[in-house]
Amino acid sequence: MAEFKYAQGRIAESLQFIMAELKEFEQDYSPKSRTDYLEDRKLQKLMDRTVENILTALIEVCGTLLTQEGISTESYVQVLSASAKKLGFSNEEQENLAKLALQRNRLAHRYLNFRWEAITMFATQRALIKKLLEKILEREEKSK
Repeated sequence: MAEFKYAQGRIAESLQFIMAELKEFEQDYSPKSRTDYLEDRKLQKLMDRTVENILTALIEVCGTLLTQEGISTESYVQVLSASAKKLGFSNEEQENLAKLALQRNRLAHRYLNFRWEAITMFATQRALIKKLLEKILEREEKSK
């Protein structure tokens, strides 16, 4: 059977995608208020989709890393938590990253009452997401 090689180019591509989406969020959406969000349906869709895309790609990258290590998980929450643990994050950081998986689900499944809360939580955790991306990038550079 062929060795699992999906990750070699895909992780780098996904990291670039996440960074571009984060930049877009920071430039275009982070200054928006709850009122801006609630009054503009198109803005809601753009913000929701951007955050959902970032979190989905982050989960994909982390899932790939765990697969490479032979670590199995049963949920997106576990994927982010186990990846953070593997990369040396504190228990609090692991919990905060795991909570982002729940926010992704809220956006993906259109839980109307919680979308702004999901966006807000994502916005407050951007530094932690960037830290995770940096750790993954460091790991990838070492494995080359």
